[in-house]
Amino acid sequence: MIVNDLDIDAVKAGLADGSILIVDVREPHEFAAGHIPGAVLRPLSQFDPADLPDEPGKKLVFSCAAGVRSLRALAFAQSAGLDIDSHYVGGFKDWLMHGEPIAQD
Repeated sequence: MIVNDLDIDAVKAGLADGSILIVDVREPHEFAAGHIPGAVLRPLSQFDPADLPDEPGKKLVFSCAAGVRSLRALAFAQSAGLDIDSHYVGGFKDWLMHGEPIAQD
């Protein structure tokens, strides 16, 4: 498996310049309580590689609470033949710890 660990600086830079799309693989109740602004929800428990968003020009980056489920999502996506290799290594807990803004739906 190919894994590109992105830290908060890389995630913030990618969000700022519009080059990445965060795919949050936490559960719906976790996402509703707070998530990285602009993230889309695709829960790992219902993960379907065919259901991932396709936004031309944007690299998909998986994120979860602390970097464990996002690695599992990477494995699923790669085994399905998708060219996705990045995840936010610290996840939402790291985002919160750095005092970054959150969105709530």
